[in-house]
Amino acid sequence: MADISKIGSRIRDMRLSRGMSQSALAEKANISLPHVSEIELGKSNMRLSTFIKVAEALQVSADELIRLDVPNVHGLYQTEFASLLDGCSPGESDSIIRIVKELKCTFQNHKGNDV
Repeated sequence: MADISKIGSRIRDMRLSRGMSQSALAEKANISLPHVSEIELGKSNMRLSTFIKVAEALQVSADELIRLDVPNVHGLYQTEFASLLDGCSPGESDSIIRIVKELKCTFQNHKGNDV
């Protein structure tokens, strides 16, 4: 189990790396400024709902805040995608990549519409 002071420190580090003030994080996460300070100093246990709001406001995954030894999710997806292409002919790989590019474009064009 992660130490709350370590999580608070990671939250502060993520906030600072994004050039965000405590006030901006409080506003984005819809929590009070004193609560942000207490969280970052490890003086306050967060409810799960608050933790989720903070992670979303910082645009980070929960595992990045809880544990440093969890592999980067993005890297896992890249590895999984590479394994899907393994054994495909060049033509099949090209078709799969074109399909994925179209899906990505569709998702990006519909952001905010909950596609």
